[in-house]
Amino acid sequence: MSSPEPLSRPFGGPGAWRPSDLETDGSWLFELDGEDLAELDAAVRSVRARGLEAEQFDREAFLAPRLEARAGQMVEVLERGRGLVLVRGIDPARYDEPTLRALYWGIGTHIGVAVSQNAAGEHLAEVTDRGRDYQAVNVRGYTTSAALRFHCDASDVVGLLCVHHAARGGESLVASAMTIHDLLLAEHPEHLPPLYRGFHFDLRGEGGRGDPNEVTDHRVPVFSHHRGILSCRYNQRTIEDGQRKSGAPLDEAELAAVRAVGVLAERPDVQFSMRFRPGDIQLLNNHVVLHARTAFEDFPEPERRRRLLRLWLNLRHGRPLDARFANRLNTGPRGGVAVRPRAA
Repeated sequence: MSSPEPLSRPFGGPGAWRPSDLETDGSWLFELDGEDLAELDAAVRSVRARGLEAEQFDREAFLAPRLEARAGQMVEVLERGRGLVLVRGIDPARYDEPTLRALYWGIGTHIGVAVSQNAAGEHLAEVTDRGRDYQAVNVRGYTTSAALRFHCDASDVVGLLCVHHAARGGESLVASAMTIHDLLLAEHPEHLPPLYRGFHFDLRGEGGRGDPNEVTDHRVPVFSHHRGILSCRYNQRTIEDGQRKSGAPLDEAELAAVRAVGVLAERPDVQFSMRFRPGDIQLLNNHVVLHARTAFEDFPEPERRRRLLRLWLNLRHGRPLDARFANRLNTGPRGGVAVRPRAA
């Protein structure tokens, strides 16, 4: 059963970590060895020999028994461990662009099932600066070089493969939503009721109706306690914009509660920073971990610009979610961004 009432005790568990826990616990780090990499090479050569590209095949086509076993371990860490995974060992310079995309897609198929990330229907998206202004209406942060505040994405898991890092900045910041929940309970319990009640999130023009002012049809809780599991859904900007677009701007207490989550995430004893190396794959459970990014500056050469490949994945046997919480984008439980047909 789901409870709209805040927990009266800390949730705790492995997902309620601090930076010092990650520094001393290697359970979330996966280093691929020579046999792993040889298997991945063989699998991607096989799909490419059949003329298949990223988004055109499933895990049955990407035969990789060692990866399947590793993926099971990763999902265990994502769901019942720290909620984050870092995979190292791939050298992206060894592959041409279509092969690298197919390789990453193949790895993703063994983690979960990809969902659409934007109205164009991309399941494998590119995170890079396209020169857009993040302060403009309905601009998505992943298309800019701006700093991004702590938030969750709209899937069970978000995966990022680093192709190129920035000349300066662009560090990935992560924080445990479970730790933040328990800190609120201990230090500011008055903030929890509005967070459990939830808010109308702005869909930034990418809802099913194609309306630039569309918001979630119902209030989506920031914290949802369902069948004994605590999950989080948070994005300060889309909450504030969504409530304004819905005609019910946040009142003083709601605004304080929403902002308190972000403030706690930024505390040095809560956030953990990592700078990606080329080939790193970061996997985050969006229900457990918030993520952010520092602003960045690119190298002047176009081929060296910061570029990440992103997957939004739903786990095949993911945690149970309350129906209101699971319908994040007006596309049904665990649905991705609504895809709109292109104009002729």
